[in-house]
Amino acid sequence: MVKSDTHSLNDVHESIDATKQRKGWKKILAFIGPAYLVSVGYMDPGNWATDLQGGAQFGYKLIWVLLMSNLMALLLQSLSARLGIVRRKDLAQVNRETYPPFTNFCLYVLAELAIAACDLAEVLGMALGIQLLTGLPLIWGVSITVLDTFLLFYLQKKGMRTMEAFIIALVLIIGISFLIELFFAKPNMGEMMKGLIPSPLSNQALYIAVGIIGATVMPHNLYLHSALVQTRKINNSEAATRKAIKYNIVDSTVALNAAFLVNAGILILAATAFFYAGHSSVARIQDAYMLLESALGTSLAPILFAVALIASGQSSTVTGTLAGQVVMEGYLHLRINPWMRRLLTRLLAIIPAIIVIGVYGEAEVDNMLVFSQVLLSLQLGFAVIPLIHFVSDKKTMGVFAIRPFVKIIAWLVAIILVFLNVRLVAGEIIDTIKEDGHLFVKIIVIIASLIFAWLFITMTVYPLYSKRKQRPSASIHGVIPQLQHLSVHPFQRIAVALDFKTLDEKLIAHAVKQGNKNATYLLLHVVETVSASFSGNATDDDETRLDAERLQAYATQLMQMGYTVEIQLGYQHRVDEIVRIVKDFNADMLVMGAHRHRGLKDFFYGETVNVVRHKLPIPVLIVS
Repeated sequence: MVKSDTHSLNDVHESIDATKQRKGWKKILAFIGPAYLVSVGYMDPGNWATDLQGGAQFGYKLIWVLLMSNLMALLLQSLSARLGIVRRKDLAQVNRETYPPFTNFCLYVLAELAIAACDLAEVLGMALGIQLLTGLPLIWGVSITVLDTFLLFYLQKKGMRTMEAFIIALVLIIGISFLIELFFAKPNMGEMMKGLIPSPLSNQALYIAVGIIGATVMPHNLYLHSALVQTRKINNSEAATRKAIKYNIVDSTVALNAAFLVNAGILILAATAFFYAGHSSVARIQDAYMLLESALGTSLAPILFAVALIASGQSSTVTGTLAGQVVMEGYLHLRINPWMRRLLTRLLAIIPAIIVIGVYGEAEVDNMLVFSQVLLSLQLGFAVIPLIHFVSDKKTMGVFAIRPFVKIIAWLVAIILVFLNVRLVAGEIIDTIKEDGHLFVKIIVIIASLIFAWLFITMTVYPLYSKRKQRPSASIHGVIPQLQHLSVHPFQRIAVALDFKTLDEKLIAHAVKQGNKNATYLLLHVVETVSASFSGNATDDDETRLDAERLQAYATQLMQMGYTVEIQLGYQHRVDEIVRIVKDFNADMLVMGAHRHRGLKDFFYGETVNVVRHKLPIPVLIVS
């Protein structure tokens, strides 16, 4: 079966076969994995900053916010998985089908901002962890985080199972580290239980609470989860779909509850070691690291803290890149080189981090971490509301549309998220407008608020009126054209680039197959001796003579078989000479060999084929 290019993460789509008959625990094992990739975003360095500040400033009082956030995340991620399993499309693709182009573009920009904000937290967290362990200046730590790009692509080449195993290993490192930390901390269980009871929030507590929600329920994870579940190949039957939904809910429950325990562990650790020890002013990860040894009475505590911080940053970086790929392909139908995608995402995080550290110093890093999580929270509604619309639609989801009870809960969650965000933003806007002066800033803030209000209303209301005129799904490469012009003129002049290795006979065989005895053939070879690099076509060394004899021998044999053949040697620069000779010969086809070099071998042997084919306007047949 040919894969469609409309699928999410097309290179790994249905790469894990879940259709095989399995018994016992092996049934669910085939579906375990996607939620763990998603869950690492729920315990990234941004969570650390908000959880540490929440615990240090308010003790155990915000544990209920963490629990509420986790329950919200569990519901929303299960809805995201349901959308991907049933419709075999991710959230970005369904948005593109549903909303007008300009609305989609705005949603795309917001999704990219969310990914950049998340990556910013990962960059800062990894840099902080490196600094705490090694003493390396933070700005250098931020700069070297770009190197994790190589690790990401190594994992992608190894496949989804390897990537999932790597992430689960990092999650275990984080979890075990904090389990040991809590053992040393000995928290007050009675006070912890009281923290599970909801209580009123002051303005300062609200800011931290919204940051906690933004750090827990991440908008880009909703896009990612709907794509990752499609890496499992399932049958099209109703029973198979129900089984996939059921096992993915189990996967999400286990993974997200593990993330909740990690987040709760960070907050409880901060509350025990700092708030109840009289250090409620601790707001920076560095301060927490410095105080842990004295607070817990062991030198192991800060080391575990730093190791877990690096692990959380490294694990989260994988999901951010995959989410970026899903969002870009889904909204824009744009598929770029994964290296370029990763580097762009990472640079969007590194550049503002370096600017802030350079201008304001390292003291602002934790504030930037919390701000990145608040920024994530502000964009939640723009991912959550479309998702609820889509999984409620009986026309597209059929029997798998969510039940009224689940729909009511989902809308309540959306209302809570939007209310908290509106309350926070409205307070900031009112404070800005009340200030004297800054007229230009006030105008910008009002205009931006109106645009956001328009986008929010459009996004919320439009699906209710557009179901009857939903746009058909389109390939990332556009509409399939009608094949009407399939005739190709016979090749009359065929050039064959020979390197005098094992492929010569195979190259000539493919060439004569293309033109038979009606074409004229040019056998060419580029001499790359030291003498040739200086003397060019005046070269007369032994290797050049032998190369000319070999070309002539090939030509003689072919002419005896009835073919028309010419020969020519090139000198010095391999690529430039091949292109020049082929153009001078006025060839309408070039036949070349490829030696399947990979990685560093490309640097040693060159990438002749790839460069030549971009410089010639004629068909290039590559034989390996």
